[in-house]
Amino acid sequence: MSIAEAIHRRHLLRFIYAGHARVVEPHTYGIDSQGQTTLCAYQVSGGSDSGKPQGWKFFRVERMRDVSVLEKTFAAPRPEYKRDDNAFATIHAQL
Repeated sequence: MSIAEAIHRRHLLRFIYAGHARVVEPHTYGIDSQGQTTLCAYQVSGGSDSGKPQGWKFFRVERMRDVSVLEKTFAAPRPEYKRDDNAFATIHAQL
């Protein structure tokens, strides 16, 4: 299953990013304003260089390692979710 399918089906993703294992609720996937393929997601568990293991984060897809789609799903977008986020020049998939 791709990142786009995981968004449409509301499956959690697990991956390694910046040396930390992370589990996220994927919300938006596309090309950001700098031309980078990017995922906007709400991190629900794992590590982080910022010391904040939960919250909204942007991930450069090229830096994501060992990506797997989990069987676990989430019910709905987070309340703070910005549909049609203008941080993205092109959106491939969004909730």
